[in-house]
Order: sequence, then C-alpha cells, then structure tokens
Amino acid sequence: MLLQNRVTPDGTIVASNKRGTLMGNRGILHDHGKRLVRVSANKAWIACSLEFQGIRRELMKPGSYTELFFLDEPTAYAAGHRPCNYCQKDRLRAFKTCWIAANAARHNLQSPTMPLIDNVLHAERIDKAKGKVTYTDKIANLPDGTFINYNGGCYLKWGGRLHQWSVAGYGESITLPADQSVTVLTPKSIVECFRNGLVPEVHSSINKS
Repeated sequence: MLLQNRVTPDGTIVASNKRGTLMGNRGILHDHGKRLVRVSANKAWIACSLEFQGIRRELMKPGSYTELFFLDEPTAYAAGHRPCNYCQKDRLRAFKTCWIAANAARHNLQSPTMPLIDNVLHAERIDKAKGKVTYTDKIANLPDGTFINYNGGCYLKWGGRLHQWSVAGYGESITLPADQSVTVLTPKSIVECFRNGLVPEVHSSINKS
C-alpha cells in the first residue's frame, strides 16, 4: 500500500515511495486503515533523523503518530516543521538560538520557550480557513534556504538561483529579476533565521541542478 506520508514545501502531504532524508510528525493524522483524516493534530510540527539508536517503526501504526518524510531540511522548514528535541538536539539548539535572536523582539517575547515558538510557527504556516499561510516579498530580499511558489511549482533559493523541487530531488534551476515579487512558502520567522545565519542541510541533488 502506497502511503500518503511525503511532505511538499507547501505543507501538502502526498503519496510517494521515496523516503527523503528526514522524518517527522504533526501528531496522529491517520485512521486505522492508514488513511490521512487530518493535516495537523498539534502545534509542535517536528523534523527527525531517519535513523536513531536503531529504532524501527511500523509506519502509521494505529494510535501512534503519523510518520512523515521530507526531501531535506529546507523542505521541512518550508512546510513549517522545526528540529526534534529528541533525535535532533544539536539542530534544535542552533535553530532555537537563531530564532530567538532573529524574532523574539519582533514578536515581543521576553523568554521564548519552544511551546511559544511553536505557537508563532503554527500561525505562520497554516490557517484553518485558507490552508497554507504565505506572504509576498521580492527575490532580492530572500536568503538562501527559502522556498517560493513560481508558476505553480516550488522553488528553493540557493546559491543565488531558484531550484525546482520534486519528491525525487531538485531539477532545473532558473533566475528571476531581483525586484520581482514572489509568493514565499517558508514561514516568515524561519526566513528571518536564514537571514541571521541559520544554514539548512540541502539534498545532494542541488549540486546537479
């Protein structure tokens, strides 16, 4: 059975037999037939290591969280996920430090905890009525690691170019005028993290696009 468990940069969960480089979850999203019945069950959307301490999981086990998979970190970030505190402690520490430096004052948070940060991220990534939250900005203003929507496709800005995303990896790269306004998929506070030095780990196919 082909499971619906692969996450795209716009947060959609699609069916694919490709695992990607990261796992993650948003709580229990599936029913006993391993069919998705919701897109979110909590505000702590996390990204995890594919392998950790030899643990092997049954995918979409009844009563257990729904295992989701991402091509790479920029994909997970664009969908609104952040590193796990269990298997990605170092990545979470770097993310939290950068997030606080880049965003705490903007959101008037004195001592941000991860639950408070998750609240901000949740408001930036999904709206119950409209779905995926996006915003508009100019290409020149976006740091590497940011995903945009262009002509119906998802593109990652990396190395000054835009690389087309697919479940298998990155395809052709293009350039757009620096002053062109585009739809940004990555939550705004995470874009600010990239702008302030957080460097996500990108799938190896980026070097071939």
